[in-house]
Amino acid sequence: MSLTDLVDHATNKERFHTADHYIDFCTRYLEYIDTGLQARIVSQNESHYQFFQYREEGSFNITRPLNSRLMYDAEGFSQAAKQFSLTLEQLRDGQQPSDDLRENLIRTIYTLQQSIGAALDGLPAGKSNQARKVNGDLFERLVRLLIVSLNVDCVSGTMQVPVKDSDGTELFKSSYQHDLLISKEDELKVIGSVKTSSKDRIDKVFMDKFLYNRLTDTALPHIAIFLNDVQRKKTKRENEYGVSATFLPGHFKAYTVKLNPLDGVYYCDIRPNMVSDLLLSQHIKTIDHFFYSDLWELLDRPGQTLEEIAIKKEDDDKL
Repeated sequence: MSLTDLVDHATNKERFHTADHYIDFCTRYLEYIDTGLQARIVSQNESHYQFFQYREEGSFNITRPLNSRLMYDAEGFSQAAKQFSLTLEQLRDGQQPSDDLRENLIRTIYTLQQSIGAALDGLPAGKSNQARKVNGDLFERLVRLLIVSLNVDCVSGTMQVPVKDSDGTELFKSSYQHDLLISKEDELKVIGSVKTSSKDRIDKVFMDKFLYNRLTDTALPHIAIFLNDVQRKKTKRENEYGVSATFLPGHFKAYTVKLNPLDGVYYCDIRPNMVSDLLLSQHIKTIDHFFYSDLWELLDRPGQTLEEIAIKKEDDDKL
């Protein structure tokens, strides 16, 4: 496929309704970049990040930063995708996959999504907002598809949440839209946010939990799943680029300590300070922890009966 074909494919969300759709696209994109790039640009400050530069058909555009420690190449992805599918099957069947396969799970999810994001970076100038919207929507859908593949009920949608007074009398209903509504046996168990980056979004995730649990007088778990928190930055020298972090550790710590901690925060591409900082490391994990253990522990917690809340699925949520 040409880059034009790949970009056209990536911008059509109707072509991504199964995990295999993501795998097929990723395979084609990785095959393309083997020989189709103008250049690979190494980040000046964190050398394991690269930027792909497209040829004329991609207007010589330069992609988002891609972590070479996580991004598979075409040959590696061929085997990785098969192992990824087997790992999901084991989790679905209640088995515990080997810890040796955790890296495969992280890297495969990262590669699937970044292939889409990098392809969308080939859009003409002026369509960056379209690229961000499509990329974000497809990451949300990918995470839902993976959860559903484990035989776990999960949709995106809007809830009508009853707000009651101290006597239990319903006063009114409040509308809430969420990326992940995970349920089990007629109970809503988890509310989740799925974003490619926490930039400009981390405040809302904490506030959503605070307001929801105050209004409903529940302790329903709230989680957040992020792809990464790095962006491209221009250096002082021409044709040289570096990366900068978009994560705000001060905000995260303040909300965690003074408002309420989230019940799980997960990354594919975790930043070094999320591992080295004592408080951050207690609350932020790589995404394998969610699929290997935390999801199942959250499903065993008490939930909120679905009879209390009317969930309207999003129109594009055909899972």
